[in-house]
Amino acid sequence: MARIAGISIPNDKRIVIALTYVYGVGLSTSKKILAQATVDENIRTKNLTDDQVNAIRTLLEKNFRLEGDLRRDRLSSIKRLKEIGSYRGTRHAKSLPVRGQRTKSNSRTVRGNARKTMGSGRRTLTKT
Repeated sequence: MARIAGISIPNDKRIVIALTYVYGVGLSTSKKILAQATVDENIRTKNLTDDQVNAIRTLLEKNFRLEGDLRRDRLSSIKRLKEIGSYRGTRHAKSLPVRGQRTKSNSRTVRGNARKTMGSGRRTLTKT
């Protein structure tokens, strides 16, 4: 298994897909990196040479924020939004949709109003 940015990427997958297991690397970024490193996208991870793995690793670590650094940056920007009291920050704090989505009919599970089946939210009538 090749290790890139502290992540063991799977051996049996194509390298273009295997790189997406690293947090912060999507499909388009993976394709760009492989083009810069002159590595074929269709090659399997287990068939990579050590030189190819090192080239990919250095390109990723030099040009992109990955894994822990990226997670820390995202959390710090959300924390900043909460501290300044912005609308987006309060939505994050309440675990509600931040980007303007409707909440009347969607995001029920987040709001704690999950109805499993029709009629399950109704109260039963008690006969006296």
